[in-house]
Amino acid sequence: MRRRTSLVLLALAVFFAALSPLLRWYAFPRLAKIPPNQYQEMVLEAKDATLLDYGTMRARKVPEVTIVQTLKGNVEASERIERTAGRDVVVWDGLSYVQGPDGEMVSRIPERYIFDAHTQEPVHATGEMVDGDPVRREGIEFKWPFLTEKRNYEYFDAQARVTAPIHYKGTRTFRGVEVYYFEQTIPWTKVPFPKVMPVAGITPESVAATGTTRWYTTVRKFWVEPLTGAPVYGEEIHKEELRGGTLLGDRDRVTAFAGHVKMREDYIDHTVDLVDSNRTLVLLLTSYLPWGFLTLGVLLLTLSLYLEARARRPAGPAPGRTTEAEPVTA
Repeated sequence: MRRRTSLVLLALAVFFAALSPLLRWYAFPRLAKIPPNQYQEMVLEAKDATLLDYGTMRARKVPEVTIVQTLKGNVEASERIERTAGRDVVVWDGLSYVQGPDGEMVSRIPERYIFDAHTQEPVHATGEMVDGDPVRREGIEFKWPFLTEKRNYEYFDAQARVTAPIHYKGTRTFRGVEVYYFEQTIPWTKVPFPKVMPVAGITPESVAATGTTRWYTTVRKFWVEPLTGAPVYGEEIHKEELRGGTLLGDRDRVTAFAGHVKMREDYIDHTVDLVDSNRTLVLLLTSYLPWGFLTLGVLLLTLSLYLEARARRPAGPAPGRTTEAEPVTA
């Protein structure tokens, strides 16, 4: 009976020991994915910013500029692309909406980002664009891969339509969460005017006809939770200028926007809570269950060997037969 039990325990030990690496290296890469219908909204603010008044074409100080960024999963588009791509695809329709202190629009830039649901690598398909202009992204945008590494990545800048390195700058703690800090600098680059301008009657074509050009630079900062690859916080030191042309009169350049853009406090708390809950799910598949199954396998193997050893132990000698002494007769 002991030998049969030890064989069952041995089989279970092998099963759980084999399940441990399978769960980590086979199941996790296939189970960890961005849902196609995900919706995100983020509000950022630039306090004491500089903003161009298009009525006077003069830069002025304003108490606040607000940027609302939305990312909405387009399930219908992702399913259509998946049929030809042969892999799980996510399509995010994004919008970056900038408004001044009076609530009036400063700019609105729509964007379509298509990427692999598991690796976050870009997937090139019809519809990939920034502000209506077709683009071909290289590198990541918005989100890092699951199990982010301590290294530099290629990051796509939607304003300049270029990909540039974003550098790993070290490990930090943000609101109790261990994060990797990344930083990217985009030098002064000539960029297109937004398709929708803040003043009625002014179009990108009419501004371009004056010879005036738009230039942009930024220092982009992200604090990324490495297990989920999700940024828990972000900042930009953002500057835009208009240069040259008859639109500026006798001036060579004028600031269109300058400010230190930061996530609004209530959205920081919400993001940290959301990332923390998703982090637990990733830990379950990459650490808790694999190590738990491996430990269970070792314990079952130990118990199996112990029962097998007990079963093989030789039995002791049989007890001797005792007989009663017979009485002696004369």
